[in-house]
Amino acid sequence: MIVVMQPDATSEQIAHAMERVEELGMKAILLKGTNRTVIAAIGDKRETAREVLGAIPGVERTVPILAPYKVASVEAKKERSVVRIGSGSIGGQQIGVIAGPCSVESREQILECAHAVKAAGAIGLRGGAFKPRTNPYSFQGLGEEGLKLLAEAREQTGLAVVTEVLSPEQVGMVADYADVLQVGARNMQNFHLLREVGKTNKPVLLKRGFAATLDEFLLAAEYILAEGNSQVMLCERGIRTFEDHTRNTLCLSAVPALNQRSHLPVVVDPSQGTGVNSLVTPMARAAVAAGADSLIIEVHPDPEHALTDGAQSITIPEFELLMNQCRPIAQAVGREM
Repeated sequence: MIVVMQPDATSEQIAHAMERVEELGMKAILLKGTNRTVIAAIGDKRETAREVLGAIPGVERTVPILAPYKVASVEAKKERSVVRIGSGSIGGQQIGVIAGPCSVESREQILECAHAVKAAGAIGLRGGAFKPRTNPYSFQGLGEEGLKLLAEAREQTGLAVVTEVLSPEQVGMVADYADVLQVGARNMQNFHLLREVGKTNKPVLLKRGFAATLDEFLLAAEYILAEGNSQVMLCERGIRTFEDHTRNTLCLSAVPALNQRSHLPVVVDPSQGTGVNSLVTPMARAAVAAGADSLIIEVHPDPEHALTDGAQSITIPEFELLMNQCRPIAQAVGREM
């Protein structure tokens, strides 16, 4: 259930309504919009509490939420959410682009890449310090040293740092360095990790699991939201199908479908989504046309010698071309890049 506050409700009235929700044995989650504030009341007693909450000063009405994902649904919040990352944002009019290498390999590599993607128009720097690898003998990342290099790149460029966290135990350390905590496809249903990132004040980039339905994806986001962290971005990064001409099948129909079901910003990863560098730019163009709020692109100064995922990484000149080609498409659909 959501408790819709009146447009002129005072902060005291909102606080009192939240207190009453908690007193009635439910969890109160505040969702602030531009014109309206609503309180999501999560718990089994929501039906019996509707009449009580509807009588509180400052409350306009109470509305039941039918979707299994309560806070993530458009029923809870009609207007689209905008997530701030560093000095930029994901959602709204601007399509913010995140770019960088799959993994941090060296100081020279990450700094060169950071300066280049910043010059091309990116607002965020991606780069893995901890890498979940299928093969235990593959490069696993530089760990905390990689986080320090990402922080140095941010200091030099102003880009927001987006990097993956693999376990609940890592959340505190990664949050000390990163601006955005990424939860990868393999961890989409690691519920302990979702709850832990939900307890932070950091934006979370949640990637769709290899075989996850959209409802499962949104319910995973709900774990984060239910802990009080409203800064969640949904990332479509391809699913596993019978098709073998690409690494994954990038499900671009998920973009408008998610926009219809949820107020959360939608990010598209055409690098992971295809696994083929020559397909990244065409699919990035298509993602912008489909209504994506952001792109996350793997860019490497020398993909041929990349330690991870060189086959799906594009070069710096190719990234510049991608940005130039996506801008007029964004304009055509009423957005900016």
